[in-house]
Amino acid sequence: MTTLPTTDLAIARSVTLRPIADVAADLGLLPDETEPYGRTKLKVRLEVLDRLRDAPLGKYIDVTAITPTPLGEGKTTTTVGLAQGLCRIGKRALAAVRQPSLGPVFGIKGGAAGGGWAQIVPMEDINLHLTGDMHAVSLAHNLCAAFLDNHLHHGNALGIDLHSIFWRRVVDVNDRALRAIVSGLGGKDNGIPRETGFDITSASELQAVLGLSTSLADLRERIGRIVVATTRDGTPVTTEDLKVAGAMAVLLKDALMPNLLQTLEGGPAFVHTGPFGNIAHGNSSIIADQIGLRLAEYVVTESGFGADLGCEKFMNIKCRVSGLRPDAVVLVATIRALKAHSGRYRVIAGRPLDPRLLEEDLESLEIGAANLIKQIENVRIFGVPVVVAINRFTSDTPAEIALVRRIAEQAGADAAVTADHWARGGAGAEELAEAVVAAAETPSKFRFLYELEWPVKRKIETIATQIYGAAGVAYLPAAERAIRAYERAGYGGLPICMAKTHLSLSHDPSLLGAPRGFTVTVRDVRLSAGAGFLFPLLGDMRTMPGLPRIPAGEAVDLDASGEPSGLF
Repeated sequence: MTTLPTTDLAIARSVTLRPIADVAADLGLLPDETEPYGRTKLKVRLEVLDRLRDAPLGKYIDVTAITPTPLGEGKTTTTVGLAQGLCRIGKRALAAVRQPSLGPVFGIKGGAAGGGWAQIVPMEDINLHLTGDMHAVSLAHNLCAAFLDNHLHHGNALGIDLHSIFWRRVVDVNDRALRAIVSGLGGKDNGIPRETGFDITSASELQAVLGLSTSLADLRERIGRIVVATTRDGTPVTTEDLKVAGAMAVLLKDALMPNLLQTLEGGPAFVHTGPFGNIAHGNSSIIADQIGLRLAEYVVTESGFGADLGCEKFMNIKCRVSGLRPDAVVLVATIRALKAHSGRYRVIAGRPLDPRLLEEDLESLEIGAANLIKQIENVRIFGVPVVVAINRFTSDTPAEIALVRRIAEQAGADAAVTADHWARGGAGAEELAEAVVAAAETPSKFRFLYELEWPVKRKIETIATQIYGAAGVAYLPAAERAIRAYERAGYGGLPICMAKTHLSLSHDPSLLGAPRGFTVTVRDVRLSAGAGFLFPLLGDMRTMPGLPRIPAGEAVDLDASGEPSGLF
């Protein structure tokens, strides 16, 4: 009897991959528009946009989710499964996702190439170095930090206030010991001693810049706008002032080209840029979507975390920059997560699930479904059709599935369907694909949540009250000072990129379901001038994660044939 593979890595290796040149050709790319990285991945040259400038656009589908548990609810898996399902029903579809950070790969979450029979492959390449884009971001970011410290060492001609420097260094691993450090120790030849620290590479502003750039010229301009500190009189100091912007752009030139790979069923998939969803805008690149929409009938892209985070930023930030408009949104939900939102169960990453979560519990499910109702409302605020995808687990009962469907449809979802793509690949997502095609054909009345010319506080309060369900917003003194300074300096017209927990609709991860009556506290507001947004900090946001007691990296090794093992 043949034993079927059970782990993601084993499943991925059980499939014979198509030559990536064939995938590119079927998508409509010409040989001179690609740069191969072996047989399984390639980069797509930006010149393809010149050839396809007048090509009609395909349907644009964004995949988001309810507020997830720490385990995640299968959003990337659904993105890939939906693309496979669309291909199975005769549509030319392409998946577009972010590149995973190496930190979670070796930490607690594992990889992010999908799962089961709905993966982008080769999964080990995606979860490790891919084509080197992450390293290019790290190098360009740290080159700027080196130039800044070198400027201080050689006399500080710009008059930079050492206490105003917020450009730290980055590394793409979870290393809590680097969160706060003192650099420049060991004597005057080693630079100016100062307090600083490290962030994870996905938290670098350069990741957001890459994801939002629409051309090489736009990339260069955005890099030059990045503010790294202020002078003693409060004047912004940019990378252009440090004369490092050009070198940073050179290091990122190739990283702006999207990476083309394939799904387990041989369909095309872009894996490009990796900004965090709870700190940055949490979406894959505009460039990948622009190319994909001119080549495919459907582009299925993914927004980080719940609809209150990545999807809100997709609408208000990414769509503003790209000029693209979504035709439909898929909202991923799991029955276990909705039960957890009742507050009766605790889900802790790295620990076994409470066995009661795997038993039928309609009462807890109905209470927790308040989160689903609010997230459906959050999508509909933007005037876009929404399809709820119930990512099916073997423990889900027919009564539970029927209850979620009824609640979703009553809340305004265009459809609510089960999806079994993890176990069955594209065949398990055909019903979802049909529902998405139908939703994407309905008239869209897309609208932004706020106008850019509104005062900064009004924009913040609109997101907090309408998307999170807050009663109001309070500002700590540091936030008040920052808002006044940014508006005086001409940055008040930028969109807002809220930095908050992904584990709650609110700023407090302990508030589950759909909390009401709470006040959001903004402790500070930071500027990402290159990316082009202000990001208020709600609560204590970590820009450098730590490793758990038993890191996932403990299981990673080379097998007897020299191939990676232990990835998931």
